[in-house]
Amino acid sequence: MTYIPISPTERDAMLKTVGVKSLDDLFDAIPKKHRFPELNLPPALTEMEAAAHLGEMASSNENVREHLVSFLGAGAYHHYVPSVVDHMLRRGEFYTAYTPYQPEISQGTLQAIFEYQSLMATLTGMELSNASHYDGATATAEAVNLAYAQFRGKRKKIVMSPTVHPQYREVIRTYSQGMGLEEAGDEPTSSELSPEALTPLIDESTMLVVVQYPDFFGRIHDYTKLIEDAHARGALVCIVANPTALLMLKTPGEMGADIVVGEAQPFGIPLWYGGPYLGFFTTKKSYVHKMAGRLIGETVDSRGQRAYVLTLTAREQHIKRERATSNICTNQGLLALAAAVYMSTLGKQGLQEVANLCYQKAHYAASELSKLDGFGLCYPDPFFHEFVLCTPKPASEVNQYLLDNGIIGGYDLGKDYPALQNHLLVAVTEMNSKNEIDTLVEILQEMSHE
Repeated sequence: MTYIPISPTERDAMLKTVGVKSLDDLFDAIPKKHRFPELNLPPALTEMEAAAHLGEMASSNENVREHLVSFLGAGAYHHYVPSVVDHMLRRGEFYTAYTPYQPEISQGTLQAIFEYQSLMATLTGMELSNASHYDGATATAEAVNLAYAQFRGKRKKIVMSPTVHPQYREVIRTYSQGMGLEEAGDEPTSSELSPEALTPLIDESTMLVVVQYPDFFGRIHDYTKLIEDAHARGALVCIVANPTALLMLKTPGEMGADIVVGEAQPFGIPLWYGGPYLGFFTTKKSYVHKMAGRLIGETVDSRGQRAYVLTLTAREQHIKRERATSNICTNQGLLALAAAVYMSTLGKQGLQEVANLCYQKAHYAASELSKLDGFGLCYPDPFFHEFVLCTPKPASEVNQYLLDNGIIGGYDLGKDYPALQNHLLVAVTEMNSKNEIDTLVEILQEMSHE
């Protein structure tokens, strides 16, 4: 790479643009004692000492594998990861692979991503998938970019359900803050809003309707009628989906969705203290030119043999920056491989068994918890493996009591929905044994009697 020095005039112009007078002003946020060349670093350690020190630091983190039982979900779930997933990820040809710009030396990486795309398109019932995004929130925000590009900025209204993941909605607001968009429905005080209640908000200026399936509260809705109403007004519909639930439920494609996005972390990716994760993005073929991110396609080489290539790369930021739909020009290749290996290893039957275990165990937990004095299910709607539990005390107090007894409780909905201080979002997966569920019930019963 060649570095081209800039002139003092250019430098001063750049500094003026960012609002500082000198280069030193750029480093004001860094304490002087930590600036180069006096970094005040601790004394050097040997490799053995460094390994011991890092191990000691890591041991202070309690985790769901060794220490704690978890009933926390809200977008990231504790599932079993077959050992073959990690084994494949650690293979050097995948672990060190870089951007597959040269197909003649990247066939393995390209095929792995192509297989991932094929699996995700089948899972969601859509026509095609891209090579992935950074996480579910990013993928959802990119759906907004697609809709904006599809209507060439002539429509600028988003109708967004308040039961879409709060963090996803926040990322959408961050992405779109300079686009002059109008938002409707996205009010934390409207958590009871049904899909049918979104229809009156859709008008001729609406470019996209965003809903979640199951929604953030775990409830299952059929969005077919809402999608028909949105299409009647010319708007697109994006469904944020839980991929595990799609093995048991009607696919978004069957409902008529235009875009299906979500977080693929449940497919072979551990909790990992928050990431890195994997955002999937699937859509109809008619929107492929407006879809952000990489797309791997299958073709034939000069000898007529099957080959894989990067398709439609001219859409990407690194090719035509000023005309790009998005600035996303990469993908989570290693994690997309994890998801593909997970799906391939379990197969259709295995994936359905995981979904069924999640469903059955969650409903057993909900049934037992609702028998406790002061506790109960907050919503009568069908749910998959997550449900809202009404509690006799603030959810934060309930969670602290559970943590004191070695259990990570559910998600405190009062953090994002002010009216839901006594509402706990409980998630149950195949990793939660009957004994663990019974222990949760016993501990909460003890708390209710104090």
